[in-house]
Amino acid sequence: MAHLSGHGLSVELPRGWDGSITRRSDALALPVLHASSMPLPPERGDSGGRVVENLGWGEVFLCLLEHEPSCAGTALFASNGLPLPLSTDWFSPRVLQGMRPAQSGVQRFFALQGRAFCLFVVVGEHARRHRLVLAAERVLSSLVVGPLELQP
Repeated sequence: MAHLSGHGLSVELPRGWDGSITRRSDALALPVLHASSMPLPPERGDSGGRVVENLGWGEVFLCLLEHEPSCAGTALFASNGLPLPLSTDWFSPRVLQGMRPAQSGVQRFFALQGRAFCLFVVVGEHARRHRLVLAAERVLSSLVVGPLELQP
């Protein structure tokens, strides 16, 4: 297991997984957590650009993208708490910006500890999503959210 921590987020990654907790590339510079069962490219988009298009059949990618704290009380982020377990019925190829053969994903908005998040999970093969979703849940179940740590 590898431990990642930063910006008020921490998570445990299973052996063979890669991940990072960085700050978004937009003006807000809020935290973004990326984790994948494949090696992550050093340069990637906040929502997984350059990762998802290279995701293999048996691989998983997840992204936890933070939004402004003021969003936590809005209708979009009304769900309180991490959306676990992930229902395999939520996964659809239509969730992906660029539909790729066999892939499917899910996007869920929620608030936790007064912070607003979007969770985006992609599995490399829709037909194997039951097994792949379990791998994503193992990672997500280790997530700890503390106070937001904004640094200049």
